[in-house]
Amino acid sequence: MKLDQPTLRQAADWLAVAVVASLPWSTSATLALIVLWLIAILPTLQVADIRRELLTAAGGLPVLLWLLAAIGMVWADVTWAERVDGLGGFHRLLAIPVLLAQFRRSDFGPRACYAFLMSATVMLALSFALTPMPRSAVAHVPVFGRHFASYGAPAKDYIFQSGIFLICAMALIAAACVRWREWGWRNVFLVLGLAACFLANIAFVVTARTTVLVAPLLAAVLAHRLFGWRGLALGGILAVLLVGAAVFGSSYLHSRLVYSLAELHDYLNTDAANSLGLHMDFLKKSAQIVATAPVLGHGTGSIAAQFRLAASGASGTASAVATVNPHSQIFAVAIQLGAVGAAVLLAMWAAHFLLVRGAGLMALIGTIVVVENFASSLVSSHLFDFSQGWLYVFGVGIIGGTVLRDGASQP
Repeated sequence: MKLDQPTLRQAADWLAVAVVASLPWSTSATLALIVLWLIAILPTLQVADIRRELLTAAGGLPVLLWLLAAIGMVWADVTWAERVDGLGGFHRLLAIPVLLAQFRRSDFGPRACYAFLMSATVMLALSFALTPMPRSAVAHVPVFGRHFASYGAPAKDYIFQSGIFLICAMALIAAACVRWREWGWRNVFLVLGLAACFLANIAFVVTARTTVLVAPLLAAVLAHRLFGWRGLALGGILAVLLVGAAVFGSSYLHSRLVYSLAELHDYLNTDAANSLGLHMDFLKKSAQIVATAPVLGHGTGSIAAQFRLAASGASGTASAVATVNPHSQIFAVAIQLGAVGAAVLLAMWAAHFLLVRGAGLMALIGTIVVVENFASSLVSSHLFDFSQGWLYVFGVGIIGGTVLRDGASQP
């Protein structure tokens, strides 16, 4: 049976919603849904639709970065298998103009946001429900046919979980500030209460150090978007106070901070190969590697080889450890594509930030997604990670397309 265009469009819209709902839970389900989404959406797009997005900074720069990575395979001094594998990290960027074109004409953008929030809320409830159990017992609890990745994280890992909880908390706070007149105080308090639950999970159950660093910046940016420069100052002070209160009020968060400081001390004094020490050493090595090929980089897929070279001759310390992940998105691109690639990456983030700079709740949520990814990518290679990378791509594509649609419908 041949499906008509409206049926395929609706199927593609629902599949996009299903993708974002599956992101917190299952890598394999997300991947399968993305394949089905592509099968449904591509026949519905005209060449003119894609051309329009490619001629914009928001849709064109991700493709330009992919093209640079494809060309960068030529001068990489590694095997072709490593070059192809290196290019794989850039592939998902090609979906951004497709999503922008899709959601320029679709009204499913808010539904996708609701679906993501509902999925994250279920994860939040499950995380809280199992925290009274001993940590050793939680690891043996099956959830959807698999065991917990770690204590407090029902699926995937605590780094991704705390990141999406932070996004949801900030989005709920933004919604309460924007919609308080039409919602009434009772509903506003319910929304803020759910936001507080997300933040409490980050503070008291499980979190990543990156999330703690990103939260004050995200709060300050959101306060500026909502209330201007006075809001920026007030939001920044409030965020610092809340983080400070959480650190001293939560034994879990306090112990994480103390342990991180101890790791930093050991690394600085003994070059210890602990978690934080390795992160610091990877950043230092990354800067040294970039300096040897600053303009065009070492070529696509060269990260592992360059780190093996940088670690040669050392033994028993953090300096001796090689990696395939420099734990910085900017360095992950600059090592392979130099300053040219890093400039395109930064320009892409800037273009997406400007895309959602307008008024309205969807634009605010888009700002949260872009700023969270940019800030966390300073110390992580999140665009190359499956979950964080696809969250950014679908977040920017769906929300950006919706913002463009809403802007076009206004007189």
